[in-house]
Amino acid sequence: MSLKAIVKSVISGDTLVLRGRAGPQGQNPKERILHLADVVAPRMGNQTREDEPWAFESRDFLRALAVGKEISFTSTHSFPSNDDVTRDFGTAEIGGMDVASEMLKNGWAKVKESKRAPTEDDIRKRVIEAEAKATGKGLWNSHGPQARAVHQTMPPDSQAFVSEWKGKSIDALVEQVRDGSTLRVRLLMPDGEHQMVNIALAGVRCARISLKQGEPSEPWAEEAKFFTESRLLQRSVRVIILSLPTSTATPFQAGANSAPPPPASIFIGTVLHPAGNVAEHLVAAGLARVVDWHAGMLAAGGGMERLRAAEKVAKEKRAYMYANVPTASASITQSNGAANGNPRVFDGTVIRVWSGDQISVIDKESGKERRLQLSSTKGPKLSDPKQAYYAQEAREFLRKKLIGKHVKVMVDFIRPRDGEYEERECATVRYGNQNSNVAEQLVEKGLASVVRHRRDDEDRSSDYDKLMAAEQAAVAETRGIHSGKEQPAVKPPVNISESGARATTFVNGFKRQGKVSAVVEYVASGSRFKLFLPKDNQSLTLVLNGIRAPRTARNPSERSEPFGQEAAEFATRRYMQRDVEFEVDTVDKSGGFIGTLWLKNENVAISLVKEGLASVHSFSADGLSWSTQLYAAEAEAKQARQNLWENYDEEAEKAAQAPPAEDDSGCLKSEYLDVIISDVRAQNGFSFSVQILNTEGIATLEKLMRDFSLHHRVAHPAPSNFVPKAGDLVSAKFSDGSWYRARIRRASPIKKEAEVTFIDYGNQDSVSFSNIRPLDPKFRSLPGQAQDARLSFIRLVASESEYHADAVQRFRQLCEGRKLVANIDYKEGTTLHLRLIDPNDPVATQDPLACINADLLREGLASIDRKGCKYLGAYPHIMSKLQTAVAEAKRDRAGMFEFGDVEEDE
Repeated sequence: MSLKAIVKSVISGDTLVLRGRAGPQGQNPKERILHLADVVAPRMGNQTREDEPWAFESRDFLRALAVGKEISFTSTHSFPSNDDVTRDFGTAEIGGMDVASEMLKNGWAKVKESKRAPTEDDIRKRVIEAEAKATGKGLWNSHGPQARAVHQTMPPDSQAFVSEWKGKSIDALVEQVRDGSTLRVRLLMPDGEHQMVNIALAGVRCARISLKQGEPSEPWAEEAKFFTESRLLQRSVRVIILSLPTSTATPFQAGANSAPPPPASIFIGTVLHPAGNVAEHLVAAGLARVVDWHAGMLAAGGGMERLRAAEKVAKEKRAYMYANVPTASASITQSNGAANGNPRVFDGTVIRVWSGDQISVIDKESGKERRLQLSSTKGPKLSDPKQAYYAQEAREFLRKKLIGKHVKVMVDFIRPRDGEYEERECATVRYGNQNSNVAEQLVEKGLASVVRHRRDDEDRSSDYDKLMAAEQAAVAETRGIHSGKEQPAVKPPVNISESGARATTFVNGFKRQGKVSAVVEYVASGSRFKLFLPKDNQSLTLVLNGIRAPRTARNPSERSEPFGQEAAEFATRRYMQRDVEFEVDTVDKSGGFIGTLWLKNENVAISLVKEGLASVHSFSADGLSWSTQLYAAEAEAKQARQNLWENYDEEAEKAAQAPPAEDDSGCLKSEYLDVIISDVRAQNGFSFSVQILNTEGIATLEKLMRDFSLHHRVAHPAPSNFVPKAGDLVSAKFSDGSWYRARIRRASPIKKEAEVTFIDYGNQDSVSFSNIRPLDPKFRSLPGQAQDARLSFIRLVASESEYHADAVQRFRQLCEGRKLVANIDYKEGTTLHLRLIDPNDPVATQDPLACINADLLREGLASIDRKGCKYLGAYPHIMSKLQTAVAEAKRDRAGMFEFGDVEEDE
């Protein structure tokens, strides 16, 4: 009885493997082996024996003739089998053509010798064989078989073989299907040799077939194997070898001295049939899953995109392996939906780079700051010494690429809160005209690695395959964290604002340089910045000159001044981590540099004032070349009633600025002068003298003193009738041996000495008549440069107090040898009542009422002078400041309040 089957494969030129059709429920069909009766063909070799002559050609003829086709066969008898496969002897026809006769006709088989009497069919076959032999066909070719080497095992030098043939198309035959995605193929090498290799299909993985007796295979493994077998087994294909099976990148691993890898048991490659790539068909049928880490191998030709498209089809059909696939993350359900109430897709500006994989972006529409994690990306850790160098490199790469730039953001998923890790939006961030994915660039440079997600984890980057391809490129080129090189430890920047003394040594250098390039590393408040100087690996604190921004709270127990938080936030969003330039004017006591900051051509101080987030600080602003712009910006902010000026009353300000009525005790208009204390006198009450440091006066005095010194190098004896009298201008020799201009205060002809005041410095001394000369008329034109002064509003503790010496000493420490700013609050004859301000004091740069007068009160070394200062009532805002200082001194038991409230009687 004739039976029908499909030829699954051909073992040799006289033996076929047959299979039936698949069952109604998709069951795999049963197989049987058919040996063609009365003919014999050469046997194929294996790992223990070589091919018989013409074996491959004989089998290949029958393979091309029969594989995959329906066959009619008749079994003459069967052999007992050790397995479940039936073995038959018989005849076979394909489309009415006798297979054995066709093999004989083409010379690829011989008639088997038989002891029985020849039948008519035997005679016919002998005739066919004789014709083939006569024409030299097949086995009867007089030139013999082609000499070839057949390598039954994998190449011993796997790496060299892959390097030589990677990406090249090689003709091949599929010899065996081990499971749906693992094949054994015969590579038909260009030199005629045959190389047997095991191939794992690139980009996919099918369920595994069990190799142990009685152990079940993984679900859908048999179906996947049948799918591949029925399409590829013993078909001519083209194989492209792509890689060795190294699945995981290992950052920070030294690779230079590692031992060579052992010979591989399998290669990863693509198997192409004329009908297409079987891997894509397997995925589309739901019989294979996509292997993420193969993305790099398939990226160039778009192979991974096609596999993802096939995967999408299988998921939609919920076919086989995808029957129970989970839905997308519940937090984000549609392409243009919302992520936790925020838009999933939005445009924004990057305002901060936290690390090599985290940034903050301001949403353009809502103005809200959103902190984002780059999806499926893991940056190096700064806390790990091995990774610290690359962590800084990654952070700097992101800073240069993104800070202040417009970006397009797509939130891929939301990572839920996990222990110490907060909930975080994970997003793909693109920038520039090319819509470049910054995470992809980061990974490609070897400055980040790609997170390996679970197979069923759909929460991943929308460009995950491109990230994997970028990582493979970085690994192949040994870039960054994949280089195996140990980079030197990162040196922390030198803080040159550590102290006032240290900062002072850098001031002249900065002044000579002019504008200096830096990066804003931190914003402490609206007008206080920490800058990093990459060229010198230095950091410093810069306080903006000419303005005062409201303070921000430094700890939870403090409260920010009104609009302090807004000023700091504005400065952070606009200037944080930007490339800037700065100029230094001076330095304060704490080591902060006072100067100007520019973002390109934008003066940061002017911008803050224009936004109404800082006010002009008059005494420091008036000396700036751009003070006009500063005052104009403040006027603009006032008119717009922005922030600090939201309750601005123009009429009230004009009234406050109107000149006071003529009154000896009235408030004087602010008049700030640069001064130095030239003399301090503690006898007969406390007073001092100042020199006003206007450029013209100082230059004139210096010239006069040079001429004065030359004049007195030649002896000029006093006239015989010269007797110094009170009020006379004279030349007098000071205790340092030099001559100076002086005025006689009182003279004693009996003692032959006079008390004098040196009019250019304020010093007072007793000088003998022999060291006094009439002042030459040519030195009389310049007025005396020293002016008598006292402290406005306050008086030091009385001379009989045990704290008097401390008070005088403290005044000297705060004032002597320093360039100060003084405001004239009152004029008492020739004596100026001064409020002294240290421009290097960081408090003074922020608080226009801060002064040395208040500092002395705060330290309990002075009291408010209610008797000597009749003008107190004209300065209510200053009085409030001074009273607060006194209260602090009492609270802290400072100075004369050491033993309680013992303020001196007024």
